[in-house]
Amino acid sequence: MRPVTATAAAVTVALAAGAASVAAGRYASDAALKAPPGRPLPTEPRLTVHSTAAGRVALTRALASQRPGTYGLAGDRVHAVVGPVLHHAAHSADTVVRRLQRVTHGTLEPRDRVWLIPNVYVGDPGAALGLDHLDIEVPGELGALPAWFVPGARSTWVITVHGLGATREHPLNVLPFLYRQLFPVLDLAYRGDPGAPRPQDGLGHLGETEWRDLDAAIRYALRHGAEHVVLYGWSTGATMALRAAAHSALRDRVSGLVLDSPVLSWETTLRALATARRTPGALLPLAVRAAQGRTGLHGDRIDEAADPARLTVPALIFHGPADTIAPWTPSRRLAARRPDLITLHQVPDAPHGAMWNADPATYEEALRRFLTPLM
Repeated sequence: MRPVTATAAAVTVALAAGAASVAAGRYASDAALKAPPGRPLPTEPRLTVHSTAAGRVALTRALASQRPGTYGLAGDRVHAVVGPVLHHAAHSADTVVRRLQRVTHGTLEPRDRVWLIPNVYVGDPGAALGLDHLDIEVPGELGALPAWFVPGARSTWVITVHGLGATREHPLNVLPFLYRQLFPVLDLAYRGDPGAPRPQDGLGHLGETEWRDLDAAIRYALRHGAEHVVLYGWSTGATMALRAAAHSALRDRVSGLVLDSPVLSWETTLRALATARRTPGALLPLAVRAAQGRTGLHGDRIDEAADPARLTVPALIFHGPADTIAPWTPSRRLAARRPDLITLHQVPDAPHGAMWNADPATYEEALRRFLTPLM
């Protein structure tokens, strides 16, 4: 081969390899930046329904199907709610039997492929819980943001904001509790959600830009009668709450934070989601660089929002060691540095965003104790 031809061939191969690497990095980063609302995250395994009986469902035996607590069970055209594992129920070696509490819609059939999800309710607060509510629009930076408002007698409002792979149905898990405590609740959909404006680049920014929609919700609440607000976020919604509490022009009206499974290291979360997509370890740095290039994310942004010195209001963190999407070590570190303001409630055996599901009663008691002084 002539030298010029050989050089050209080598350059072509190098360019092709580089393009393939860039494409792989973009694909891997999509797991976090394009997480579809209302679809399980790639870390959640699909399970098979083996059989159903009165009040029981047999699922594929896996770590996920053996989790303690109460979960939604979702498939392509079905949603049900399952309770604890029935250890004494007859089952085969490769199945687990859980209590089947109800089938919300559809029909649960053998051989159905399903996921365990945090959402135990579907629909709006009226259809799902029988609660009077208003469908409202919050004026946001990119346009009108749909939200549900459930009235309450108190002057402190709770603003709830979901996280990765979820929708505003997720906070319905705790809405009955908040309703009993007489809190007005504003349950927000933000940019990229169904019915909300799409960001110009079509990507999620892990709370980095989305927090401004939460800021808009704070303004709405204060214009409509709230004297103070408690920001209650899950996953990247918790990141949004931290950023709003640190940077909002109205942060003096924020009286507390509830942070469930907070994403405090976006790089760790992105790597975990990319790994769940079977991204080879060698390509994970490319996924991080792709996310930085596509969104402008930098590691110090979340660090700044979670700076203990910036925290000025009480915060309750629900988190646990079984969270593989947002490891809880940063939550422990943050709580240890501000024991005067932060209460960390450890939840064992709960996946990301499902701290309530593992033990609803204990979770709500911790929430009650935290919110009582803020009422």
